[in-house]
Amino acid sequence: MTTLPRPTTTLTADDARRISLRAQGLLGAPDRRAGVRGVLRHLGAVQLDTISVLARSHELVPYARLGAVGRKTVEAAYWTGAHAFEYWSHAACILPIEEWPHFAFRRRAYRDRPHWNHELPEGAYDQVIKQLRAEGPLTSTELGGAKKTSDWWDWSGTKVAVERALMYGEVVCVERRGWKRVYDLAERAVPDALLHDELDDTECLRRLVRLAGESLGVGTRADIADYHRLKGEQVAAVIADSGLVPVEVEGWGKPAWADPEALATPPRGRHRTTLLSPFDSLIWERARTERIFGFTHRLEAYVPKPKRVHGYFAMPVLAGGRLVGRVDPAREGRTLVARQVTLDGPKAVPAVAEALIEAATWVDCTDVRVERVDAPGLREPLTRELARALA
Repeated sequence: MTTLPRPTTTLTADDARRISLRAQGLLGAPDRRAGVRGVLRHLGAVQLDTISVLARSHELVPYARLGAVGRKTVEAAYWTGAHAFEYWSHAACILPIEEWPHFAFRRRAYRDRPHWNHELPEGAYDQVIKQLRAEGPLTSTELGGAKKTSDWWDWSGTKVAVERALMYGEVVCVERRGWKRVYDLAERAVPDALLHDELDDTECLRRLVRLAGESLGVGTRADIADYHRLKGEQVAAVIADSGLVPVEVEGWGKPAWADPEALATPPRGRHRTTLLSPFDSLIWERARTERIFGFTHRLEAYVPKPKRVHGYFAMPVLAGGRLVGRVDPAREGRTLVARQVTLDGPKAVPAVAEALIEAATWVDCTDVRVERVDAPGLREPLTRELARALA
């Protein structure tokens, strides 16, 4: 058993919160020259999801950090010039292309996996590879069809084969077209210098643990494991050699680890005021969000409507380095509709109004309408603040 060093640094809970915000690109001046690709490399992973309200989550993440960056610019930054690839990390994520070698451990695990939910028809895998080699890049529809029936999970043999090839690393998703994956052979899509599985599991895990620590700034072992969905024992085996340093955070009650560069300078600068995707990496781990911000966050899109508390796609509002409310948004023509708003008291009103106005501008809306505010007495101040800003 590895003996871990004792912490020599103690952080207050506020220190840890600010370090985390800076590490996530939400404290201090944004690097606009690096743009969306800079955000991706800084975070190490940007989660994808099918839900689109204001925009899809992978668009909302750079928006939260850079402001009203064009949505076409976001897509081009991810998918042109072999800068990124899609793979299983925290969930289905866009990842910086230079991290391809460090997911070799996961590709090997998939190749060795004994049981699958879908049976792979004989010959289907070889046929998909042959077709991609001759005609790619292609969607699953272009390969022959994604489904056997209209049921969401009733995949065709072609879809089973191409998804299996993606997990094995022989095929890569090179872009999303109308939300469909576009597949090509990894040998064409991944730069030659990166196209290998030479790194052993320990080296892969050490790198991903270090990346997670850098992207979080500071975190518990569970926080670090969750970032790329590693197992706790995988993190425990390499964390002492990852380059992260043990710290104690007041009030956390658990051992923590920090990026040494995050400790080198105090986290200062301007805080972003913005709506956050529920799939934003600042808040995607619920226990961590509660520990750092005292904020209980839950995506309710898959909760039956009568049981929802905050709304279908409630987006936390970040302001002053705190989570000060939630907005469940929708769009009607060129009106951004705040179907339900939760405010953390009267002081949150200006910040929530600012976040709504910026989001409306970004998605080309010219008006904002508030339907429901959980604290009825704050509805009029919010609508007044919005009217003043829109005037």
